[in-house]
Amino acid sequence: MQASVLLVDDERFARTLYADYLRVAGYDVEVAESAPAALRILQGRRFDVLLTDLVMPGGDGLQLLADAKRLDPDVQVVVITALDRVDPAVRAMRAGASDYLVKPVTPETLQLSVQRSLSTRALLAENSALREHVNLFETCQRITGTLEREKVVPLALPALASECHARAAALLERDGEGWRLTGVHGISSEEAGELLAPALPRLADLALDATLLLDLGGGDPGPVRCLCLPVPEGPEILGIVCLVLDGPFEAERAGRAAFICRHLGTALRALGRMSQVEQLAFVDDLTKLYNNRFLDVALDREIKGGRPFTLLFMDLDRFKQVNDRHGHLMGSALLAEFGHVLRACIRDDDDVLVRYGGDEFVAILSGIDSGGGLKVAERLRRSVEDRRFLSREGLSVRLTVSIGLASHPEHALGKASLLDLADRAMYRGKESTRNVVYIATAEKPPASGSA
Repeated sequence: MQASVLLVDDERFARTLYADYLRVAGYDVEVAESAPAALRILQGRRFDVLLTDLVMPGGDGLQLLADAKRLDPDVQVVVITALDRVDPAVRAMRAGASDYLVKPVTPETLQLSVQRSLSTRALLAENSALREHVNLFETCQRITGTLEREKVVPLALPALASECHARAAALLERDGEGWRLTGVHGISSEEAGELLAPALPRLADLALDATLLLDLGGGDPGPVRCLCLPVPEGPEILGIVCLVLDGPFEAERAGRAAFICRHLGTALRALGRMSQVEQLAFVDDLTKLYNNRFLDVALDREIKGGRPFTLLFMDLDRFKQVNDRHGHLMGSALLAEFGHVLRACIRDDDDVLVRYGGDEFVAILSGIDSGGGLKVAERLRRSVEDRRFLSREGLSVRLTVSIGLASHPEHALGKASLLDLADRAMYRGKESTRNVVYIATAEKPPASGSA
């Protein structure tokens, strides 16, 4: 492809002579007789090199240089002038000129200057491409190196939107047989759901190494175009990124975005496996409730969240008699059944159930104060009292539970103090009537001046 040159000179003889020099050397040359005429040409077309006189009627070469750089920062500008002085040359070079030639200019000098300018332009383009590749690599490294899911998607979606000049991005992940919206950028979840609804039936057509460009119909000022990219991991598509394009589709940018999507798939798969491992580490094998190791994590999260919450400390009354009378296998089956009763009495998403050890259990009721916690505890106590445990095993075991209740921040601020107060309240119940709910007494603040 021919390199393009715009030659600007108010002298017709100079325009014709220098244009002939350059055309003989194989360049695509266009000429202009003034700075305003050259600016009009630059606004409609890009050139590799601008050759301009320094002093012209209707405008000077330095202003044209600035205007040209504003329209295309990569254009190379060579100043040609009859002014054989240092100051104009210095001003031109500081303004961004790549060379400064003094008339008269020989063909060899002119061709060499243009060739040097083209080499500089090519080098800058290579450096720009290298910077883009480095930035892309660093973005992908950050995505795959992030160990928290709540940070991975907000990191990946803006990068993908920026890469494709998209005004919005959304992530859909598999949910059974369909797709579930799990992340958005530049658009609300409600808007994304409504916008992408027509696209959902088409997503089954998306292959691992393909892209899907959809016209989603109406929009302001024109039709909404959506670029859909798979988020793969090995042979499986974990999700699909949908980019609402602001401008034309560019295959090269889509390829770079697909590269980011592959790293997002790797990150999502790794986080999924980590979640499975954490689940195994934090789940009690018998009851499938959380174990004691998770209690610290859950309490830290609640305290950091700043909302009130209530802790229920539970102990099964006379559970040893079940083991003595029916054996430890039946005792274990009863504990698993008790876990089901607990799940039925609390909220699935907000609350946390923990097998503290043996026949002791803890419930964390998120966003609930002591008054609300007392209602939950009473409901739980009655559910245990009314149930006939081990019916499937041919038994009918009656059981009761003693419950201690402490709330944050009403009774204590620290997790150790809160747990201790709930435990003590539970033991007061066991030492009295059993089958009862006791509320903790608020922790006394330290005396003034105490160590």
